[in-house]
Amino acid sequence: MNMMNFTMKNKLKIAAGILTIALLACGCVNQHPKDSKKNSQSESVETMLEITDPKEKQAVLNAKAKVKALRTTPRIVATSPAVADICDRLELDLVGVPKSSVSKIPERYKKTKKVGTAMSPDMEIVSSLNPDWILSPSSLETDLKPKFEELKNTEYAFLNLKSVAGMYRSIQELGEIFGREKQAEKQTKQFLSFYKSYKQRNAKKKHPKVLILMGLPGSYVIATENSYVGNLVKLAGGENVYQNTNQEFLTVNTEDMKKKEPDIIVRAAHAMPDQVVKMFKDDFNSNDIWKHFEAVKNKKVYDLTYEYFGMSANFNYQKALKELEEDFYSDSREVK
Repeated sequence: MNMMNFTMKNKLKIAAGILTIALLACGCVNQHPKDSKKNSQSESVETMLEITDPKEKQAVLNAKAKVKALRTTPRIVATSPAVADICDRLELDLVGVPKSSVSKIPERYKKTKKVGTAMSPDMEIVSSLNPDWILSPSSLETDLKPKFEELKNTEYAFLNLKSVAGMYRSIQELGEIFGREKQAEKQTKQFLSFYKSYKQRNAKKKHPKVLILMGLPGSYVIATENSYVGNLVKLAGGENVYQNTNQEFLTVNTEDMKKKEPDIIVRAAHAMPDQVVKMFKDDFNSNDIWKHFEAVKNKKVYDLTYEYFGMSANFNYQKALKELEEDFYSDSREVK
């Protein structure tokens, strides 16, 4: 099949784990290579954002050609606050943005039409905007892709916001697709400069074993390094005590957690942070097993700032990493 033929109205899905692009094309490529398994402490900072997959590169070129063929400014809808923030950094105009009570939408889009929440955009409003492109986070692809496919003459892309590197690789690709290469380069340079300094600063310190609890009122799960919070812990040099899984979250009993004996326990909220913090404190006070954890004995249990540790990568990652740096290394000594 010829991937360059855009005359057919089949959806071409190229999923490379960085940016999932659906194009009106004759062809079918379906890939799912996983993000690199290299430990972020040994991986070169300069290679973190490299995009090497040739089919992925071709998908970006195809998308770029579609945008150029419009011969007018593309009408773009961003369905999540995190994606709207990326578009703002790239200086992209939008015709639709999400409605959110917990996240601030960039001032650039103050008068832009609201299309509903990230998890459930109002497709009647989206359709009425006649978008050329819809941009959403890959975490919602399963729910949103069928809805997007019902729209005629509309392309869509799902951005990988499960990691900081994934966010910046998506920024690079969007920059090329929409002619915002300079803006994308500025953003990636800022990240590389920050993280290179951050990594060097903590390179010789003892890196802790970390248990990550992600909570909702009444329940919680374990966050692995495949989740965004897990990625932040990894970037900060923490070793997640739950590895070797493709899942983002696990349900594990406290007895199994105790066997892992983490140096540090961090607690994050999926939503309703005040209620989740209270839930965690009540559980740690009432459930006798917690007092046997070395992390609890050593007072190495930390509640993470809700605004910095969400479900999708965002530009608060610097504040998040600095918070983890304080939690992990505030009393560490350099290894001699």
